[in-house]
Parts: sequence; structure tokens; C-alpha cells
Amino acid sequence: MATAIYLEHYLDSIENLPCELQRNFTLMRELDNRAEEKKCEIDKLAEEYIKTVRNLAPDQRVEHLQKIQSGFSKCKEYSDDKVQLAMQTYEMVDKHIRRLDADLARFENELKEKLDVSGYESPDNRTAKSKTDCGLICPTASQ
Repeated sequence: MATAIYLEHYLDSIENLPCELQRNFTLMRELDNRAEEKKCEIDKLAEEYIKTVRNLAPDQRVEHLQKIQSGFSKCKEYSDDKVQLAMQTYEMVDKHIRRLDADLARFENELKEKLDVSGYESPDNRTAKSKTDCGLICPTASQ
């Protein structure tokens, strides 16, 4: 009976986990795509700058370099968001794993208590009990 309760509670707690994981991984993929697109833009801006730098006025050079710098900043922002989302995803999964470990430990303790109360020995506690422990007299024990 207790098994069903633990299992039911755990299944309830992870019911939305697959959807949340899929959503987070999709968002990470989108952030990665945005960062890659921004890198391509930066490459084009850099190539354009190199080709035209000699013909540009000083204020145009500064403006062009600021566009490149802005692209790098946006790319870093996407990457930072992706890392943050990955950390949140890890924490979410880790929380479920810790809860499962705790539930398993509690369930094992309850089973051990039930086995102790009912007089059965747990597999971890297998010691050779003498028949005198059970209230019977062993022929070798009385000699």
C-alpha cells in the first residue's frame, strides 16, 4: 500500500517534467540559433569594415565598430541566457532526483520497520539467529 502512495506522489510530481524539459531545450536551441545568426552578421560587418576602412571617415569607422561591438554584446547576451536556462534545467532535474532518493530512503526505512515489527529479517540484516532466539531449544545450544 505504501508503495502505491510513494509511486503515485512521485508520478504526480514529474508529470510536467517532460514538457518543461522539451520547452527548455527548444528555448536553448532558439537562443543558439539567434547567437549563430548574430555571429554571421558580425562576420559580414567585419568583412565590410575591412574592405571599406580606408575610405571611411573617422566617425564612420567608430560607428561601424560600434555596430560590431553591439553584435558581440547581443551574442554574449544570448549565450548567457542559454547558460542560465541550462542551469535552471539541471536544477529542475536534480530536484526531482533528490526527491526520488529521499522517497526511496523513506520507503526502505518503512519496509525495514515493517519487517522488524513482523519478525522477519531484512536482507541487509541476515544474521544466523539461534533457535533459542525463537523460543526453541537447539540441541547444540543446550550442550
